[in-house]
Amino acid sequence: MALHIIKLAVGIEDPEDLGPRQERWKNANGNYQHRTRMTPTRATEVLAGGSLYWVIKGMIQVRQPIVGIHAKKDDSGKPYCIIELEPRHIPVAATAKRPFQGWRYLKDTDAPPDAAKFAAAAYVDPAMPKALKAELQKLGLL
Repeated sequence: MALHIIKLAVGIEDPEDLGPRQERWKNANGNYQHRTRMTPTRATEVLAGGSLYWVIKGMIQVRQPIVGIHAKKDDSGKPYCIIELEPRHIPVAATAKRPFQGWRYLKDTDAPPDAAKFAAAAYVDPAMPKALKAELQKLGLL
């Protein structure tokens, strides 16, 4: 069973804004790199199929599969970590999440399902306006 990481996407207003922001940190393999101060202590579990789930505007809305976790040191010897992510953004069933600092682990059983699977199970009309869908999700009706 995979273990995931959940992180706030600070300054991101919409899931579509995440990709262009991450383009700046694309590595030679075409993957995105997210820098964080601490290296996950449970990196082995995360690398066994885990994803980074992004909280955007108070809702978990998208995930990116994690490719690698690299512990590094800067020029002054201060440690940091690079979480290497696939460039694809997979929409998930929007789930409310209160603010927190840093990142947290997310068990596979607690992770929101991918939006495509959720929409099929919940009969959500893909043509539904984004604002209406977001409001219904905040009210817990979707």
